Amino acid sequence: MSGERPDLSLHDTFPKLLLFNAKVRGQRPASREKDFGIWQTWTWSQVQEEVRALACGLAAMGFRRGDKLAIIGDNRPHLYWAMVAAQALGGVPVPMYQDAVTEEMRYVLDHSEARFAVVEDQEQVDKLIEIKEKNPRLETVIYNDPRGLRHYAQPWLASYTSVQERGRAWDKAHPGVFEAEISQGKGDDLAIIVYTSGTTGQSKGVMLTFKNVILTAKAGIDFENLGADEEILAYLPMAWVGDNIFSLGESYVAGFCVACPESSNTVLTDLRELGPTFFFAPPRIFENMLTTVMIRMEDAGRIKRWLFHTFMGLARRVGSRILDGQPVGPLDRLLYALGRLFVYGPLLNVLGFSRIRLAYTAGEAIGPDIFNFYRSLGMNIKQIYGSTEAAVFITIQPDGQVKPDTVGVPAPGVELRIAENGEVLFKSAGVFQAYYKNDEATRSTKTFDGWVQTGDAGFLDADGQLKIIDRAKDVGKLNSGAMFAPKYIENKLKFFPFIKEVVAFGDGRDYVACFLNIDIEAVGNWAERRGLAYSGYTDLAGKPEVLDLLQDCVNTVNRDLAADPHLFDSQIKRFLVLHKELDADDGELTRTRKVRRGFIAEKYGQLIAALYSDANHCAVEAQVTFEDGRKGLIKADLAIREAERVPPMKKAS
Repeated sequence: MSGERPDLSLHDTFPKLLLFNAKVRGQRPASREKDFGIWQTWTWSQVQEEVRALACGLAAMGFRRGDKLAIIGDNRPHLYWAMVAAQALGGVPVPMYQDAVTEEMRYVLDHSEARFAVVEDQEQVDKLIEIKEKNPRLETVIYNDPRGLRHYAQPWLASYTSVQERGRAWDKAHPGVFEAEISQGKGDDLAIIVYTSGTTGQSKGVMLTFKNVILTAKAGIDFENLGADEEILAYLPMAWVGDNIFSLGESYVAGFCVACPESSNTVLTDLRELGPTFFFAPPRIFENMLTTVMIRMEDAGRIKRWLFHTFMGLARRVGSRILDGQPVGPLDRLLYALGRLFVYGPLLNVLGFSRIRLAYTAGEAIGPDIFNFYRSLGMNIKQIYGSTEAAVFITIQPDGQVKPDTVGVPAPGVELRIAENGEVLFKSAGVFQAYYKNDEATRSTKTFDGWVQTGDAGFLDADGQLKIIDRAKDVGKLNSGAMFAPKYIENKLKFFPFIKEVVAFGDGRDYVACFLNIDIEAVGNWAERRGLAYSGYTDLAGKPEVLDLLQDCVNTVNRDLAADPHLFDSQIKRFLVLHKELDADDGELTRTRKVRRGFIAEKYGQLIAALYSDANHCAVEAQVTFEDGRKGLIKADLAIREAERVPPMKKAS
């Protein structure tokens, strides 16, 4: 019974799927959470009771069909249950980024017209207290963790447990209403509003129906043969559409368990303890893990280092071929089996990947060396391409056809088209209904016949796999007429572990120039090994030795670009290392860590002007926002470096 699949023509909403899972696999784990170092587990039957109590509590407090419920906090089972509780009553959850500053939070609350909010803890309550007067529609805030809130006397505050207690009493007084409300829901109903990251301006509320999410989830499940025995770790923001597909959509359709870490600081430890079978992470997570591994190996003894490098050399040669089922000689297979016993297996176990059956990465390009490293260990990691407006899946890499430089073939049920200007368009069951209260933006993104313009430029290779070059609007031209694809250049630089962020300039200019951010952990470790003392990020980023290190990276990228006749002229001529990390709190990045180019160009116009002059340094002052919300001022004198470029006479070679 536990492997039984729901009939999605009948179970076409998440509340209906919850009732189905509680019936057919009621005693199987549905949710886990680590709290005070101990993993707690709830079965599907228990989750149903939790959702029922909260939904009835919301009904008793006046929550009505069509109402919006803001969800704010780290990944917590109670917050996922709150989303389904709202949907059970015909309401619409609006998950929000928990680390958003108050003004960003105020905008989403106001724009979505949320009457109720369920938040994690005191931190989120304090933010809502600060903006409550500016959000008069917000009537009730329900908090899950009561620590620190004992003496809060606001009448519009209520604890999660008290709402559930009220709900149980209301349920007894109104028997059958919970089931009746769920039965009214339909697949075409609005299921959730997910706000975009706001890369190019104010974030937009993407309206997704139950069909959008559920049918897209089913397509992914069928493509990868996922089942009820899977287990994933939910640690990425609940406001991100991907978390709603993996931790809610696929979990409810396939019936597998979703585990939540103790905190954002314990994710890697909890990952090792849990050992999920299905995992998603942006490239930066995989890069950080590999950086940690390589740093530790440098500290290991000679024999251990030799063993690691010897077997990793073998893995790089045959590991991916074995994973893809390609022919490999018997001796190499034997040696690879020994490597799995002594190196690959223990390494995957340390990383928390010993049970991994499937791993995805997306959002940015991942370095080929990093991607191939994990696949060489026997880990089935793939790249996917998607968007909020697609309910995630646009393309997926098929087993046995995984390439480091593509994002795969169209996902099941997805039609793909490349416009004359190179922009990628798609049509699928996941296509969003509309942008909430923004008809103009909807019309500019979604055509009358259902095609969605992604804004990304790409092409299909000889195998029909999609390769993304850049944002279509960001692809420009140098004054020479040569193509300038900033994201492509930025991603090549970010493949180096020492470089965390890059902003490239060149459209309408004579040459390409870049801002670089160092990765403080990787560069800090490199500096410590060389006895290079530093007082903090700004000091380390300005060290001549660090500039030399990064110049080697830039020069390497230039050599790679020189080999491509389309990008030869995009070699980087000048660069500088910024005195501070680009930060979402300072408006330089979105909450999903995408560069806000226009804002950066305006804020750092002085530095850009210096890059396109003969100056070899530039003084700068910048205001920064600290973690506690305080503002500060950083002053620095930044060195500007000239990169080595392959001369024109080598172009033909």
